[in-house]
Amino acid sequence: MSMKFRTLRAPMAFAFGLALTSHALAQDTVQMGAVLSLTGANATVGEDVRRAVALAVDKVNADGGVLGKKFNVVVEDSGGNATTALNAARKLVSVDKVPVVIGEYSSGITLPMAQYLVKEGVAHINIASTSVKIRDLGASSFNLIGLEDKGNQFSSKDVWDLGYRNVAMVAPNNAYGQGVVHGFKQEFEKLGGKVVTEVLYTAGQSTYRRELQQMSRSNPDAYIYTAYGQESAVINREALELGLRSKPWYAILISMSLSDTAPEIAKGQLGMEVGSVYGAAGKAYADAFAAKYKEGMKTSYTGYAYDAVLMAAAAMNKAKSTDTAAVQAALKELGKGGYVGVTGPIVFDAERQRTDPPYAKLKYDGKVVPR
Repeated sequence: MSMKFRTLRAPMAFAFGLALTSHALAQDTVQMGAVLSLTGANATVGEDVRRAVALAVDKVNADGGVLGKKFNVVVEDSGGNATTALNAARKLVSVDKVPVVIGEYSSGITLPMAQYLVKEGVAHINIASTSVKIRDLGASSFNLIGLEDKGNQFSSKDVWDLGYRNVAMVAPNNAYGQGVVHGFKQEFEKLGGKVVTEVLYTAGQSTYRRELQQMSRSNPDAYIYTAYGQESAVINREALELGLRSKPWYAILISMSLSDTAPEIAKGQLGMEVGSVYGAAGKAYADAFAAKYKEGMKTSYTGYAYDAVLMAAAAMNKAKSTDTAAVQAALKELGKGGYVGVTGPIVFDAERQRTDPPYAKLKYDGKVVPR
């Protein structure tokens, strides 16, 4: 009896010691969380953003860390799935006990995930989703990026200025896509233009020929679209095969829409995007990104993730605490003074929304470049 007891004590003691070691390591590190789409249709964008997060962690630690401790971001993969993202957020809150979570990417995934974080009182920073519903998430949610209403005003004016008057639209059938189609049409028709066909596609299809043929029947001046990377690659390839590229194609959020499209197919497309990097801080970030990864950024979202991580770390240092309520108060204070980010000055309004988010007019010429 006693021998059995002694035999069991060794592994139990080892496990207990391991738990103590893990706890000690956690105490020596200040952490926040990120939920990113590292697999699935938006994996190219998610990996690009993950690189920005890692670069931001390096920067924070090079500058002394947070509260005198090493800083880390616990990154979880959403897989491009709302349920998986929600489970990831639960893990970050209940197991890792982080005070701040950034992400996700798609509005249809960000909204339920952020609603959970707000319900738990944990700070959420939106870095990529553009649904106007982001604005209504609640008191612990902060937003760094331009939402659809501002984006639709910008893109519709840009399309009008390019001389297109009758356009056909295609977008994903989710909160984001529905908001883009509705908002763009509303703004474009105010200018005197007409959306002659609207198509909302179902994600995950192997072909979109039926949707493309439906659009072509209206004989538009141009095709206006927005789509997630891998789905967009299919849409762009089939549009070329069907002869639809004889008309101009304009991408709303062009780096997202072309992230997985072959360069020879993407060449010549026009579009718009949330602003990427700005000023001296933006140039320094872009140079650091290229130096670390031996290539430039593939999307415009990396700067927002980088800003979110640095801003969260600065808020913890300002609050002298990792308590999420204290960090949220510090984020608000930082946003009052105009935090200098790599995407430009970040000023929050009373609803914790960025007041003057940047946008850019772009084209694809081997890569996404300014027009």
